[in-house]
Amino acid sequence: MGDQQRLSPGEQIHSAREAFESGQDFTIAVEEEFALLDPTTLELTNRFEELKAGAVGTELDEHLVGELIASEIEIKTGRCETFGEAAELMGVRREQLAELADRFDVALASTGTHPWSRWQDQRIIDTPHYRRNNEILQYVVWRNNSFGIHAHIGIRGADRAIKVCDAFRNVLPELLALSTSSPFVEDCVAGLHSARTEIFTRMFPRCGVPDAYGSWQSYEEYVRLLYGTKSIEEHTQIWWSVRPHLAYPTVEVRICDAQPDLDEARSLIALIHALAARFARAIDEGEALPQLPHRLIEENMWRANRHGLTDGLIDFEQGEVVPARARIESLLEWVAPVAGEIGAAPYLAVPEANPSERQIARLEELGSHRDVFAELVRRPRERVGG
Repeated sequence: MGDQQRLSPGEQIHSAREAFESGQDFTIAVEEEFALLDPTTLELTNRFEELKAGAVGTELDEHLVGELIASEIEIKTGRCETFGEAAELMGVRREQLAELADRFDVALASTGTHPWSRWQDQRIIDTPHYRRNNEILQYVVWRNNSFGIHAHIGIRGADRAIKVCDAFRNVLPELLALSTSSPFVEDCVAGLHSARTEIFTRMFPRCGVPDAYGSWQSYEEYVRLLYGTKSIEEHTQIWWSVRPHLAYPTVEVRICDAQPDLDEARSLIALIHALAARFARAIDEGEALPQLPHRLIEENMWRANRHGLTDGLIDFEQGEVVPARARIESLLEWVAPVAGEIGAAPYLAVPEANPSERQIARLEELGSHRDVFAELVRRPRERVGG
């Protein structure tokens, strides 16, 4: 949800454009959100402030932040020059967080939703930023007990960054399908592979699939309209699933569910990183990229949300449904020329079963979604923490 904005709207927009114009291509930073759990009951527990205080003076401190509710915590890699550096730091940060949680007798989970804890029992953390969002959004923000993984990719050039965002719109369904990890919520089997997507992108304003803007000027006009009409008070209240970040010269991809498995988290971020580099190359070389209408992208978003990787996505060029895994594999092939250059190639893979598939399969064997979650959380440390 972001930090409190310190610049005026005009200053923020001007600063952001200047930062993009002088930015560096293909840096990468990763943010992962984790649920804080009572180790006995596995209920969400409001312990963020204790863990944050416990991290003071450690390497983790500056990379550990709050994210709306006190039963959630976020770790950040920080800006990395290469994907290999980011992949290593993803493991380091998970291990640092796990060690901190152990000291405070807190368990961790990394799925898009908690299967049964009530949103009514979660406390909004007491910061100016989150107090303001609480006042503005009310029930919408109270219900947002969800957990994701975000990637920030450096893109040089303001217009170029907008065009990369526009290109990412078309593959948001594929990234969601690959990452789904939240088939259980509110103590029921949701019949979805990503209940998180329904909770977050369908309820928040300015969320989900954005329009294609084409240029920085067009996007700036939209942001200025929001500020001028007092629709937003700070730029982080634009919650699109992909957005140009106005505090850093990055394109931020926000569509994905949190990932229980470190290797799969790395693979997912590797694909996002490679896609950004491949989109930028296509833009630079004049290669045509599709500009799908919002209504068509939403058709595939629903398919990904409902079925994850277990069904098909629409290939709009062919006008037919193709297996979701085939869509992912075609993306891996398309990004291959740049994936090696940025160090992402060794991490690219399509799992035999993604997190939601595995949870649903275990549900058939165990008979209880609570037992599935307990098994997932209580795996040995080398699996839970990475």
